Amino acid sequence: MAQKARKDRAKSNTATLNNLHIGSLAVNSIFLLLNFIFRSRSLLTWFILSLPSFICQLILEKSGRPSYDPATKALTSSGEDLAAPGLTEYMFDVVWVTWAAAILVALFGNWAWFFWAIVPAYGLYKGYGMLGAARQMAGMGGGGNIGAGADSAGVPNVGNRKQRRAAA
Repeated sequence: MAQKARKDRAKSNTATLNNLHIGSLAVNSIFLLLNFIFRSRSLLTWFILSLPSFICQLILEKSGRPSYDPATKALTSSGEDLAAPGLTEYMFDVVWVTWAAAILVALFGNWAWFFWAIVPAYGLYKGYGMLGAARQMAGMGGGGNIGAGADSAGVPNVGNRKQRRAAA
């Protein structure tokens, strides 16, 4: 049963990565084509603001691509789950926002790169939320206790967890 799950994840990761690379090729090709044919856009800005997207794609490729034994063609690693929430999800968001910004710039002009400012703004928002959660956890766990099994006077708590909660 576990082998089937690994094979399913490997298949899913391969399809996701292939779609990611095809999408990136299409978006960046459209940008460059429209840049050279119709209007001149800043290629330096495009390269600098697309660099995080390219780095995210490289990290997703390295961590999510399944590996196979060359001799037997057996699955050796299914790769990390690319549908996982958290940092993986944020890397996909960086790629998609960069694609949207590149298309908007190709169609409307260099001012549309300001759309890309969503990426660091969202990162700051999430970081602030994580900082608040860490502070809250530190406040709950610390609370001035001398030890895990002692109250504020240093006297050890007696009884099980349910009894300690009822006493507090």
